[in-house]
Amino acid sequence: MYAIIMSQGKFTHKDGLKFSYEERGFQFGDGVYEVIRIYKGEYYLLDEHIARLYRSLEAIHIQIKHTPEELKALLLQLLMKNHMKKDGFVYLQVTRGSAVRNHIFPENTAPNIFAYIEDRARNVDAIENGVRTILLPDERWDNCYIKSLNLLPNVLAKQTAYEQGCYEAILHDDQKVTECGSSNVFFVKDGKIYTHPTTKRILAGCVRMAVKQFAKNLKIPFIEEAFTVDDIFEADEMFLTSSLSEVIPIIEVEGKQIADGKPGEIARQLQLAYEKDANIQLEIAK
Repeated sequence: MYAIIMSQGKFTHKDGLKFSYEERGFQFGDGVYEVIRIYKGEYYLLDEHIARLYRSLEAIHIQIKHTPEELKALLLQLLMKNHMKKDGFVYLQVTRGSAVRNHIFPENTAPNIFAYIEDRARNVDAIENGVRTILLPDERWDNCYIKSLNLLPNVLAKQTAYEQGCYEAILHDDQKVTECGSSNVFFVKDGKIYTHPTTKRILAGCVRMAVKQFAKNLKIPFIEEAFTVDDIFEADEMFLTSSLSEVIPIIEVEGKQIADGKPGEIARQLQLAYEKDANIQLEIAK
């Protein structure tokens, strides 16, 4: 079984983890988190995830005693203690701590930090064949750049997609596409990639940042400009990205196929670039 990182830097069995009922993450969603991919026992984009965690912490005024390097060292210890050699992920969460319930920040309260590891195989079927999606209004708050624990609108969007036999919900604000329930989304037209700019309205995904660099290396124009719901049905191809999804083609939106209904060439190029960068076996059909 897997170990847990506690705020004081100790490790414990995850089944023995205990928190006060006054933990602010439970009562207020007062915290932030990261999900970091593991391939063959090694983290992928670890530096990028830790940098984003600290940006989120700063945004909600939580200070932890660990430096980024110390936190990364603890996460590496977590891998070793679990003898992790498979594909999986680590869930890392930081909350403001445990204190008597009060909307005001508590004084002299140490943040709670914990992390656990789970096995998770790559979703090869979705990566190879693409996925279906739906459209939903973006009903989230205005600070989506913070990777906070307040995920109820995301959960509801993902559940609605699931109930309709789809992988994701593409969210839009006044007909402008922002992102998906738990991933960034991209539109391809005339050999160019379009995606929403990194404003407060979207999460700056770590895989999104990697894809931007892959596109630069491949000399594919990467345009950070919002596209519309109407644009979707004129797309040459679409795809989504996240740490657990990697790069997944979108072949259908709202029951209408995108282009010929097959994964596109640009998505394929980015998948191969991702696999090379992550040093994982090239499994995508050529």
